[in-house]
Amino acid sequence: MELSYTPVEWVYREVIEEEITKQTSGKIFYFCDDSSVCSENGYIEKLEDAPKGLFITMNSGAQVRVDRIITLFGKPGAAYTAYDAFANACLDCNGGYDL
Repeated sequence: MELSYTPVEWVYREVIEEEITKQTSGKIFYFCDDSSVCSENGYIEKLEDAPKGLFITMNSGAQVRVDRIITLFGKPGAAYTAYDAFANACLDCNGGYDL
């Protein structure tokens, strides 16, 4: 099941554009389509708007939707708060957390 795109704050676009300019290389953690945590290692080649949301394309060819990024080279991403709530769901006795 594909989740609909959630618009992100402009600051996340600015951080991504800065990392593209600096050609920063490192690890990105994000929520996969099945809401598990995935990662990509490398650098960001481009940031682009698409009909299904705002995406980054890594040098590996992987495309990651910006609203699903948990951390970007160690910096909190747009989904960081959702990840924090997801990680603490069992502590809150919610029986799960819907992303």
